Amino acid sequence: MISENILDSCHKQGFEEEEVFGAYKIFFGTLVSESRLKIINLLRKGKKNVSEIITQLKMDQTSVSHDLARLKQCGFVNVEIEGKYRYYKLNEETIKPLMNLIDKHMSGNCIHILKSMKGGNKK
Repeated sequence: MISENILDSCHKQGFEEEEVFGAYKIFFGTLVSESRLKIINLLRKGKKNVSEIITQLKMDQTSVSHDLARLKQCGFVNVEIEGKYRYYKLNEETIKPLMNLIDKHMSGNCIHILKSMKGGNKK
């Protein structure tokens, strides 16, 4: 169920409930990509330009550019321009706290997933 506040806001702008679910799907789909998760986690340590991301994550430029475009589209990252460089920074207001909440949830509720992937019951 989508919150009434979001629905009211979207309805006022001419969007239907199904379109709002579509936006949710795109937002949460952003977190499905391992490469985007790696970029998010790298940016949790501080702002980086594309070259730094490519070097530190050993990814190709095209993939990083596409991933950053998606992250920017969904508000995960912000861009700062300094001289000839564009620096990408994690959205401190919403995404950083969201990632901290996800970390807390994962550590308390999802360790069993890792255990089952390893094929055992490690303690």
